[in-house]
Amino acid sequence: MREKVIEVLKSVRAALQADGGDIELVDIIEDEGIVKVRLTGACQGCPMSQMTLQMGVERVVKQRIPEVKRVVAVRDTDD
Repeated sequence: MREKVIEVLKSVRAALQADGGDIELVDIIEDEGIVKVRLTGACQGCPMSQMTLQMGVERVVKQRIPEVKRVVAVRDTDD
């Protein structure tokens, strides 16, 4: 599953980078279907980051990888 998630994140990365942000994969909890990511750059701390995560990143990941149930953002202290 990790390779699939990386490929999907690459596909959404361009849109995030166009606005000065980025995304990185932190962890995958396969048995729960949870993907943990970190938003960086302009996305980090942006008031719209939660909407970007849910309506953009999570929607695309779940659409392309049905076994993923949730995509959650972690902060540097949440690892």
